[in-house]
Amino acid sequence: MTDSNVRAVEVADFDPLELKRKYAQERAKRIRDDGIAQYRQLTGPFAELADDPYVEPGFEREPLQDEVDVVVVGGGFGGLLSAAELRRAGVEKIRIIERGGDIGGTWYWNRYPGAACDIESYIYLPMLEEVGGMPKNKYARAPEIWEHTKKIARTFDLYRDALFQTKITDARWNDETEKRTIRTSRDDVITARYLVTSTGPLAHPKLPRIPGIESYEGHMFHTSRWDYGYTGGDNEGGLTGLADKRVAIIGTGATAIQCVPHLGAGAKELFVVQRTPSSVHVRADRPTDADWFRNQPKGWQRERMANFTTVFHGGRVEEDLVHDAWTESFFDATDIAAQGIVSPFQMSNFLKMEDVRARVDSIVDDPATAESLKPWYNFFCKRPCFHDQYLATFNRANVHLVDTDGQGVERIDETGLWVNGEHYEVDCIIFSTGFEVGTGFAAKNGFAVRGRGGVTLDEHWADGFRSLHGIHVNGFPNYFYVGGLEQAGRTANFAHMISEQAAYLGYVFEAGSGGATRTIEVTAEAEQAWVTEIVELVTKNSAAAQNQAFQQECTPGYYNNEGAPSRIAIQNGAYGGGPMAYVEVLNSWREEGGLAGLSITEAP
Repeated sequence: MTDSNVRAVEVADFDPLELKRKYAQERAKRIRDDGIAQYRQLTGPFAELADDPYVEPGFEREPLQDEVDVVVVGGGFGGLLSAAELRRAGVEKIRIIERGGDIGGTWYWNRYPGAACDIESYIYLPMLEEVGGMPKNKYARAPEIWEHTKKIARTFDLYRDALFQTKITDARWNDETEKRTIRTSRDDVITARYLVTSTGPLAHPKLPRIPGIESYEGHMFHTSRWDYGYTGGDNEGGLTGLADKRVAIIGTGATAIQCVPHLGAGAKELFVVQRTPSSVHVRADRPTDADWFRNQPKGWQRERMANFTTVFHGGRVEEDLVHDAWTESFFDATDIAAQGIVSPFQMSNFLKMEDVRARVDSIVDDPATAESLKPWYNFFCKRPCFHDQYLATFNRANVHLVDTDGQGVERIDETGLWVNGEHYEVDCIIFSTGFEVGTGFAAKNGFAVRGRGGVTLDEHWADGFRSLHGIHVNGFPNYFYVGGLEQAGRTANFAHMISEQAAYLGYVFEAGSGGATRTIEVTAEAEQAWVTEIVELVTKNSAAAQNQAFQQECTPGYYNNEGAPSRIAIQNGAYGGGPMAYVEVLNSWREEGGLAGLSITEAP
C-alpha cells in the first residue's frame, strides 16, 4: 500500500451515503438551464481577444492559386503526425494550413506562465524515436513541447508548403474532377485531391456570458492569448508588469492551476474566482535519467504509450511503466466494510477524492479557504489536475479565493466584477474559461467541409455522428477526420490516439491512394455498421453503460455536456470497448488487408 493509500484509508471514516448526498447537492448548485449556451465565442466586441499576440501585425502575402495532393488543416500534433505519416507513405505535395503564426497547435497558443503538460513527456511527445531529442523532465513545459512540434515539421519537410496566419473559409467537393477546392481568409484557391482536418477538440477559446462583460473598461485577455506586453515575464513567470495591479482570474481548471502561482507571485493583489474547485493531485516532477532514456530498446515509446493507456483504463499489465498520479487512479477498497453500501468502484473513488481533500487541509492554512478548495464530486468527473504549488499559493497574503459557491460571477461593470453581492475592483480580468466543446463542426472551426451535392458535415451529422473508425465519412470522398473524440479511442494521453490514427491514415494512403490518383470513400453500409457497433457497445457493455450513468451524476463540465449527458447521442461518444480495443480494431483492419469498407476507384 502506498503512502497515499494509507492516507486515504486513514480518513475513510465517512458515511458513503452521506458523501453521495453531498456530491448530489454540490452538483445541483451548478446545473444551469442554458447548458453550453452559457458561453460565447470570441467574436463581435471580443474578436480582438482571439487575435494572435505572438506575431507582428500587418502580415500580408499574395493569394495562391495552386494544386496539391493533400491539404491538412491544423498544425498541431494531429496535423503534424498525419502529414508525417503521409510523407512516409510517399505523398509529396502536402500543404498544411494553420491559423497561427507557426507550427504547434495547442502548444503554439498556450504560452501562459507555467504552461506544461501533465501527461508524462516520454509518452506525450510523439515520434521521439523518429525525430530524436530527450525530454528535460518527466513532465515537459510548453516551450519544449512547442520546439518538439517544430522538430517534427523539420524532420518531415512539412514547412515547405505550409501556410500560416491563414484560415480555411470553405472546402467544397467537385463531383466531376473528384477534387476539393479549398478557399481561405487570404483569398487562396487551392485544389487538392485529399483533405485531412485535424483542428483538435479543444482549439477555440470561449468566454462566459456574464451580464455586463462588454462594459468593463480595464484590461482583459484569455489565457490562450496571454498578454506578456501587459504582464511582463514569460513561461517561467516573472510577471513584473503586475506589481502594482489588482488582477482577477475567472476559472480554476487545468490552465489556472498552472498560472495562478505565477500570478500570485507577481500581482499586487490576485482574486481567483472559482465556480467549481479542481481536484489537485501530486505532480512530483523530476529530471530525466539520461542513462535510462538512452538505453531504451527500439519501439519503447509505443509500448509505453500502450502501457499507460491500459493501466489508466483498468487493464492488467506486468508492470506499470509510467507509475504516476494518473495510473494510481484508484485505491483498493476490497477490505473496506462500507463496500456493502456502495459498489467497490464507488468506494474506491470516494477514497481517491478523500485523499485529495485531505491534501488540501494539509497545505492550505486558512480552514475556510481550504474548505472552499475541496472538490465534492467523483474522480474524473472533471479533468484532474496535478500541481505542487497551486494550493500553497492561497497562503500568500495578496491572494484571495473568491468562491462563488457554484454560481459563477453575477455581473461585470466598468471597474470590476460582482460575486455574492460584493464588488471587486480590478485593473485586469484574465479569462481561464476553456474552449468550445459540443458545438457543430462549422461553428467550432469557422468553415464548412462539403461533400457530394454540397452537403456539409453538420448536415450529415444532424442526427448524430456517422463514420468508419471515427475517420472516414460516407458522402465525403477523400476526406479524413483525424483527432476527433467521436467514435474513436479516448484516453488521457491524447497523443497516443493521434499517433494511432495517423499511422492508420498513412497505411490507407500507401495501400489505397495509387500515388494520389484514386478516390477513397467509405461505403454507406460500412459507415452504418460502425455506428451500430458504437451504439451496441455502449448499450451492451456494462462498463460503457456504467460510464453513462457515472456522467449523469457528475458535476457540470465539458465531459458531460455541462451536466446534461442525455443530450449527447450515444453514437457521438468514444468507442465503447475502450481505447486499447479501438487500437486493436485499427491494427486488425490493417493486418487483414483489403481496406474493408472503403470504395476505391480511379479518379478522372
